[in-house]
Amino acid sequence: MCGIVGYTGPKRVVPVILEGLRRLEYRGYDSAGVVYLQDGKLIKHRAEGKLVNLENRIDDAIIAKAHIGLGHTRWATHGAPTEENAHPHSDCSGDLVVVHNGIIENYHSLREDLKSKGHVFSSETDTEVLAHLIEEHLKDDLVEAVKAALKLVDGSFALGVLWAKQPGTLIAARNQSPLVLGVSEDNGMLMASDIPALLPYTNKVVFLEDMEMAVITASSYAVSSLETGAEVEKEVKIIEWNAAMAEKAGYKHFMLKEIYEQPQAITNTLSGRINPETGEVFIPEVNLTSEDVTKIDRIFLVACGTSWHAALVAKYWIEKYARIPVDVDIASEFRYRDLVIDERVMTISISQSGETADTLAGIRIAKQLGSKVITICNVVGSTMTREADGTVYTHAGPEIGVASTKAFTAQLAALFLLTLQLGQLKGTVSLEKSLELGRALIDVAAVIGRDLKKMQNQIAELIETFYDARDFLFVGRGLSYPIALEGALKLKELSYIHAEGYASGELKHGPIALIDKDMPILALVPKDAVYQKSISNVEEIKARQGRLILIGTEGDDHLKNITDDVIYMPEVHEEMNPLLYTIPAQLLSYEIANRRGCDVDQPRNLAKSVTVE
Repeated sequence: MCGIVGYTGPKRVVPVILEGLRRLEYRGYDSAGVVYLQDGKLIKHRAEGKLVNLENRIDDAIIAKAHIGLGHTRWATHGAPTEENAHPHSDCSGDLVVVHNGIIENYHSLREDLKSKGHVFSSETDTEVLAHLIEEHLKDDLVEAVKAALKLVDGSFALGVLWAKQPGTLIAARNQSPLVLGVSEDNGMLMASDIPALLPYTNKVVFLEDMEMAVITASSYAVSSLETGAEVEKEVKIIEWNAAMAEKAGYKHFMLKEIYEQPQAITNTLSGRINPETGEVFIPEVNLTSEDVTKIDRIFLVACGTSWHAALVAKYWIEKYARIPVDVDIASEFRYRDLVIDERVMTISISQSGETADTLAGIRIAKQLGSKVITICNVVGSTMTREADGTVYTHAGPEIGVASTKAFTAQLAALFLLTLQLGQLKGTVSLEKSLELGRALIDVAAVIGRDLKKMQNQIAELIETFYDARDFLFVGRGLSYPIALEGALKLKELSYIHAEGYASGELKHGPIALIDKDMPILALVPKDAVYQKSISNVEEIKARQGRLILIGTEGDDHLKNITDDVIYMPEVHEEMNPLLYTIPAQLLSYEIANRRGCDVDQPRNLAKSVTVE
């Protein structure tokens, strides 16, 4: 969840680190720090709050000679978000520093043992234990000291270590928390917890696996196993993203830019995978054959947060078109269930980052039980893609806003493509039907692109009577129900308004008690198979004086008889409604949060990638 950046090379280190940390701000954090080596001494700066507070404490004139260092943005787990608890953390001598993502589960017993040996602690964090533990084993060889220390550690870590007495070397190590190296012939060597921090300097990366360590100098890196000590050969991967893709490009917020990038993200996800003339779907990297699919008795869709909502939509699609029963599980619950899984069950994980801790743990358990694992992911080379049997990349490009937008609609596009491929391989979807559905999927990107600005203008005007609400309900039926859940999640994430999503038919089973003249309710009512049922539910809300906002199909004049607040959407194929109707839900949340003065791109307490349990 936190951000790590390390650098050694010809450039001035602090500007490199600060730029890297800026590009990792989307991950979520509440304090920040840097450390660099100058004239044989480690110089450390830390600050509570946003990165600008740290930048205000650093004088570039002082650091002109520094060429090696580490930086960190912390999201508090052990200990409050204070300067004392901010990384980097030092050993007793002050000659060794550590930055760390993850959780050291046995930190308390290690801390007590180290205190009994005379070590003095200055923070409440689990991370500081690592600095003192390495110091306890450190004589002349930093690499061996880190290895010895990590053998005593239970938990997850992505680790950066710098020792003043070995001035040209950084140590990186990982277990269950992402860490990637940046390789450059001209700009030096980098390490980071995510790719965007590396992109200004290189697009060549090396992904560390669990229980691997890297020794990094200005011109080289060497990777070895923490368990055996054996050297590990690593493949250098080329990242197609570039640094400009992670800039705002004139938009007020990253989130708004990413909302507007959705037509292109959908198109990129479909490109080369469906023949618009025949309807045939090609996803070779998913590694499925007709024989594989006919052996599947059940599918588990496993995800967290927004990705879980994408999975709920996919359940409708897969069961309808591939005729395979689907269970949708929240990953943090899936991993702790007594799972009934064997080789006739396929597990599909969905994750923007490919590093989500609970989802990773879930697919590992599923694989152990014999399941084939497919992952839907946006990050090439991420842990989930490396461990899955097959992958469907979403090609949405880097998503910086914490609240997911284009990653979600790209996931929906990928899941619908996978549905069509499953149906074709199983023989439950004809090419004629695939052609109809495939063209509808291709067309919806253009429809969104055409109407996005109009939607934003309508919603910006509409929210003036709703932005100060304390509570909000989102309701929908069928394919619209998961979009109601997603809309409510976006609103609570961004604006801190208490919002809930419900299946419309569930209102009478409790939530209808909440409805009064002060309660705004956004209802999704497209002209679909459950339209009449949805209208009945809306009439029930109106009868109780709920403040209704309706999003429905263009030409449906009946909606104006129910409320004045109607957003009309173009008519598309019914199966494409989730992709289309999520756009106004995103824009509503964005405009309300912006109107309330909230931090749209970095909502409080949230992180982009949840890489610890």
